[in-house]
Amino acid sequence: MTTNATTTFVTGGASGIGAAIVRACAARGDNVAFTYWSSADEARSLCAELGGSVLTLRSDVTDEAQVEQAFAQALDRFGHIDVLMANAGGLLKRVKCVDMSLEFWNQAIALNLTSTFLCCRAALRHMVPRHSGNIVLMSSLAGHDGGGPGASHYGTAKGALLAFTRALAKEVGPDGVRVNAIAPGLIATRFHDQFNTPEGRAAGVSRTPLRREGQPEDVANAALHLSSDASSFLTGEVLEVNGGMGLY
Repeated sequence: MTTNATTTFVTGGASGIGAAIVRACAARGDNVAFTYWSSADEARSLCAELGGSVLTLRSDVTDEAQVEQAFAQALDRFGHIDVLMANAGGLLKRVKCVDMSLEFWNQAIALNLTSTFLCCRAALRHMVPRHSGNIVLMSSLAGHDGGGPGASHYGTAKGALLAFTRALAKEVGPDGVRVNAIAPGLIATRFHDQFNTPEGRAAGVSRTPLRREGQPEDVANAALHLSSDASSFLTGEVLEVNGGMGLY
């Protein structure tokens, strides 16, 4: 652990985009605390790979008490939190609105939107008194276009994150805290292994001017930029990481 290093808190950091962000932040020299829920083996492997400046925290980030506990543990370990990467989220499954239960809707909103609110609130309670901090939220191209079939719950939550980014940026900018978001497009993760088809992915590539799927590292590099001094005059912005797919 380096006590004077930047400390970055990443939610959903055990796999996919989250793991790429954890690796990138550790390579930058950050102390990193990351949460996971079901990916225990991957979390342990990532922690072993990166060493002592990384703290793993099993936490249900939809649960208020568990979020507060996770942030308290990170503060106890590192002394301060400089950056929040609110990455946790997921589609859960594809369900048409007409067939969707209220219980499932609430579960999806909790995972993708409420979790971000809870983590931002916990981070800001530490950042605002210090008059310093940086928050990067994870939206999606689905937040702009509504997502694919059976993804109204996901698209709605990710769209709400775009508004939350701008609202929070205005609210805490005077307190020295920047808030930005990333909206990934087709990124090669198990999200698309689970919820897409080879044909669907190929069609997505054909609609992408760069004619390839993005990699988790593409998103991680954007997150590094937004959380660095290179973007010190950016707040309330959404960085589209989609190879140009959103241009159509």
